[in-house]
Amino acid sequence: MPVVPLQSLWSVTAPAGPACEALAGAWGAQAAVIGAGYTGLSAALHLAQAGREVVVLEAADIGAGASGSNGGQVIPGVKHDPDTLEQMFGADAGARAVATVAAGPDLVFELIARHGLRCDAVRTGWIQPAASEAALLQLAARVEQWRRRGAAVELLSREQVQRLTGSGRYCGGLLDRRGGTVQPLSYVRGLAEAVGRCGGRIFTRSPALKLTRTAGTWSIETPRGSLTAPLVIIATNAYTGAVTDELRRTVVAVPSFQVATAPIPATLRQAILPEGQAASDTRRLLRYFRLDASGRLVMGSRGTFAPVPGARAVRQHYRAVHEIYPQLEGVAFEYHWGGLVAMTRDHLPHLHEPAPGLLAGLGYNGRGVAMATVMGRLLALRALGTPAAELGFPVTPLRPMPLHALSGIGARATIQYLRLADALARSPTLGSRGPA
Repeated sequence: MPVVPLQSLWSVTAPAGPACEALAGAWGAQAAVIGAGYTGLSAALHLAQAGREVVVLEAADIGAGASGSNGGQVIPGVKHDPDTLEQMFGADAGARAVATVAAGPDLVFELIARHGLRCDAVRTGWIQPAASEAALLQLAARVEQWRRRGAAVELLSREQVQRLTGSGRYCGGLLDRRGGTVQPLSYVRGLAEAVGRCGGRIFTRSPALKLTRTAGTWSIETPRGSLTAPLVIIATNAYTGAVTDELRRTVVAVPSFQVATAPIPATLRQAILPEGQAASDTRRLLRYFRLDASGRLVMGSRGTFAPVPGARAVRQHYRAVHEIYPQLEGVAFEYHWGGLVAMTRDHLPHLHEPAPGLLAGLGYNGRGVAMATVMGRLLALRALGTPAAELGFPVTPLRPMPLHALSGIGARATIQYLRLADALARSPTLGSRGPA
């Protein structure tokens, strides 16, 4: 099958965002935000709604990073299960953290409704299909933990997963009715428009080149101007650069890669994700898939570290689509694109306060739509004076990774190992064990 040209489905189907200029000259504000993705725009929106004068600096265009290129799955929680979070942070702080991360989709869909964001929002739930019986046992424990806390989560049989996904590849799974989907680039552009309506100012093509602090005020230099503010929020996630090098070394940027088919014919469409849920399976290198508003199947997994994905990587994703949905053989592919995911050592997002008047939030480990939106709100609350102990999520010190310069090599090796482990797990002679 021929490989289609590199192009993002979201960039073709999203409405235009607000027109923004590059920062020129000297500016001042009560709060400065570096990064116009979900984190930065959520922080700016909440600050602007509280009456603060806020200016956002974006190095490229709105949504040029992960916020405009991800899968658009709005997933509650983080990688760790609720009981594990309480063990990590203690009963009280852990319970507050669980409640905070669980409410991520609520915040996303509340902002969409309140500000009238046009982003093809659908909230019919999120499915986690089990790739093995061992994974299904772990999902059963996950379901029990969430149900104990009153969440609308249920365990699915093999037949139920096949009915809801249209794929016979999985042996069961869970359905979390709190989740949903958005058109990710439309969502981030909608947030930017909402920031503008609330009085915030956004400058694009204005990378932060230098960040300094003098007499209680921060100064940010850009190619054509400068911005001063007593408070700065860094919201650059996987695209954090050397301006904040210690922060950059707390995450590893890992590529993710997606393909999209042509709109699925109506005869097949009725059986593939018929209720509109998104799915992310339990493979070591998980595959995540959904339908867009026009009925295209969008599927992603870990990508390639090459500057431009080669034909071999693209065809691997084509084959993955056909493994899950053999009935789509013959349906054309129309788009493929990629982006970066910020991974942390503990698989948790981090909220930092590295210096007075300096805040940062990053590290969503593939769950950025909901969690980055929540992080923006947390950063705004902290900036507005909420004590750290009352945020509902821990403020932690920066812990740069040792030998971070080698992290890319380690990530490549890990991806290759996990890809091999998934291939061995599918072998009928070696069984099908796999983690959730």
